[in-house]
Amino acid sequence: MKLMIASDIHGSAEWCKKLLDAFEREGADRLLLLGDILYHGPRNPLPEGYAPQKVAEMLNGAADKIICVRGNCDSEVDQMVLSFPCLSDYALVCADGTDIYLSHGHRAVPPVKAGGVYVTGHTHVPLAEREGFLHLNPGSVSLPKEGSARGYIVFEAGRFSFKTLDGEEYKTVRV
Repeated sequence: MKLMIASDIHGSAEWCKKLLDAFEREGADRLLLLGDILYHGPRNPLPEGYAPQKVAEMLNGAADKIICVRGNCDSEVDQMVLSFPCLSDYALVCADGTDIYLSHGHRAVPPVKAGGVYVTGHTHVPLAEREGFLHLNPGSVSLPKEGSARGYIVFEAGRFSFKTLDGEEYKTVRV
């Protein structure tokens, strides 16, 4: 199973479109979204192409392939316009023998089993470190921080590949 993991769209139709183009190009089976989908939040500037209604429309077109967790900028009203569940604080995806725990990253770390992978967004900065488990962060689609590129992660056959929205791979981590 091929998974694409992304976070922090923050209502940018421009960058959401590029994400969905990358999703199609990658040929992934599922798109795992780590929250902060529609709203930019009070601490962030408006991202380029801010149009939350357009983002909702675009994502709803892929609703049957999306698994999403709630970010700190997401609210109950967002569920009214999104056609996929978006209000769970955590999710667990089991793929190719790997347990992948999803969270936005603003809540307590769930009980991740040894050998598991914990994937978060929230910081807008890519991350790959081992803390008794593998902790990954794809960075942000629309508002990257600390000089990082807009990007995502692809998981396939026990390998996590960090990529820019243009599809350029810049880091690989094995489970």
